[in-house]
Amino acid sequence: MTADNFTVALDSAKSEAFANRLLAMLNQSSLCIMISIGHRTALFDTMSNLPPPSTSAEIAAQAGLNERYVREWLGAMVTGGVVEIDPASNRFSLPPEHAEFLTRAAGPNNMSVFTQYIGLMGSVEDDIVDCFRKGGGVPYSRFPRFHAVMAEDSGQSVLSSLESHILPLVPGLSDRLAAGIQLLDVGCGRGLIMNRLAELFPKSRFTGMDLSSEAVLFAWQTAAEKKLRNVEFIVTDLSNFDETAEREAFDIITTFDAVHDQKFPLSVLKGIHRALRPDGVYVMQDIRGSSLMHKNIDHPIGTFLYTVSCMHCMTVSLAQGGEGVGAMWGEEMTREYLQKAGFRSVQKHELAHDIQNNWYVVRK
Repeated sequence: MTADNFTVALDSAKSEAFANRLLAMLNQSSLCIMISIGHRTALFDTMSNLPPPSTSAEIAAQAGLNERYVREWLGAMVTGGVVEIDPASNRFSLPPEHAEFLTRAAGPNNMSVFTQYIGLMGSVEDDIVDCFRKGGGVPYSRFPRFHAVMAEDSGQSVLSSLESHILPLVPGLSDRLAAGIQLLDVGCGRGLIMNRLAELFPKSRFTGMDLSSEAVLFAWQTAAEKKLRNVEFIVTDLSNFDETAEREAFDIITTFDAVHDQKFPLSVLKGIHRALRPDGVYVMQDIRGSSLMHKNIDHPIGTFLYTVSCMHCMTVSLAQGGEGVGAMWGEEMTREYLQKAGFRSVQKHELAHDIQNNWYVVRK
């Protein structure tokens, strides 16, 4: 390969290896979309409950789906090594070793939930390409399923371990909640965690704030269905939370993967500092990674997180004229912002089941 004034010698083995890697990428990315469909249509749940092996017609009938689409989906599952086929009978089986990572019965281990982000990001590709050319961002309104997927994600990674792993991060927190305190969740989304805490601790008061009116409406509806009287949800633009937050109003404040999405993360953190009582605790879940890109090369899901950041987290902040720090702003920047917000004690925790996030216990 030649350029204007120099020649580059190609390593043919390296070229071939990269070409093969690209082919694998095409297959794997396609498989993610089909796994997402399998999750959303409950095909994995259906197959795990059917006596194996089953025909495409039997699977479709049990799932209440169109057989022709199910058959083509099975083609992707078989060639992708997810589902096994018996060539003699043309029947299909979902191995139990695969089902334990693909079905709703798998609980926190259900990886099919996360494949939904691939289609979600692909739906705004045209918008993102336009942003590459013109700048700006893509608003929340262009992500109609985002809060639904995030709620499902949170249900697996946070709700499933709320009592066993997360509340114990703050010694004595469960006892304080049982006695009755006030807790604020900033960027509450659909309110899944707040409603669960309100059920567990009826003597405490819970408040959730979020920019999305659709998410807040869903949270209110869930609270009403559960007949909860100790929880409220507020549609709030947190852009100037450092000025509008009620002073020293809450004993505990939480954020669950929410700060890096904000228009001005530092303003949000300053508002949290302002709203927290002197002896209060701020529990912050945010993306695990470094602010230095080269330190994330070996991150197990680094590529995925940078992609989610570019296609959602960063762009929704920029759409508001915000800072756009992105999901991979990193621990170093997180600690810097917490210090600038006025916090003096920051303890980081890592949970074995959560490779995606750091958990910070923060005090004034």
